Amino acid sequence: MTTPATSDVTSDKFQEEYKPGFVSKWDDLIDWERRAEGESEFFAKILRSHGCERVLDAACGTGFHAVTLAQEGFDVLAADGHEEMVAQTEVNARERGVKLAVAKADWRTLTDDIDSKFDAVICLGNAFTHLFSEEERVQSMGQFFDVLEPGGLAIIDQRNYDSILDLGFSSKHKYYYCGEDVEATPEEITDEYIRFQYVFGDGAVHHLTLFPIRQAALSKHMADAGFENVTRYGDFKPDFELHDPDFVVQVGEKPVTAK
Repeated sequence: MTTPATSDVTSDKFQEEYKPGFVSKWDDLIDWERRAEGESEFFAKILRSHGCERVLDAACGTGFHAVTLAQEGFDVLAADGHEEMVAQTEVNARERGVKLAVAKADWRTLTDDIDSKFDAVICLGNAFTHLFSEEERVQSMGQFFDVLEPGGLAIIDQRNYDSILDLGFSSKHKYYYCGEDVEATPEEITDEYIRFQYVFGDGAVHHLTLFPIRQAALSKHMADAGFENVTRYGDFKPDFELHDPDFVVQVGEKPVTAK
């Protein structure tokens, strides 16, 4: 095992870790059918309740949320910072008969890469934790704010890093990484980064290095960017104890009238 030095962990590390062999197995890790069952249209319901129609999936990965939301009738732009992920999203959309606009886009320069406004921006699948720099997290959150129409929503999720850092790792494997023949566990846990190992049934092993942002820190980033009424959901439920859920979703609203 090669342990990364803290100084070597940057926000672009995912570019080297998402190797083609890993991207091709990502859907095995997710298991689209079981993930859809676990989410029970949670995101579509929130978007509909706020009258959202045009959605930017800023971290589309292999396209699960972009495709499923498009199937639900939303106008979706699927974007990701990794070319292999964007390409796989196109394949998955085509195989499911979904017409989907796609783009390669960096969150830090989102308004340069995407010249549109949206009713909602989603950043799901623990993707925001690819950002290791406080400055880049602030910058990216500001970009999410700027691509939204007044009254728009930002929806961001993360692993429950409060639980992992305070109590150690455990997982129900019920909602996000639902593949039956895959094991996803942290190989290394520090306050500066967590290195996850993904072991597949055919013996393939891959790694992701992520920043363990706490729930309160993400809420503050959203509030500091200008989002109001930031609300948290633990494993898709509004009432939860800090350490209980595997994943936490946070939803913030861009004010209708700028202050």
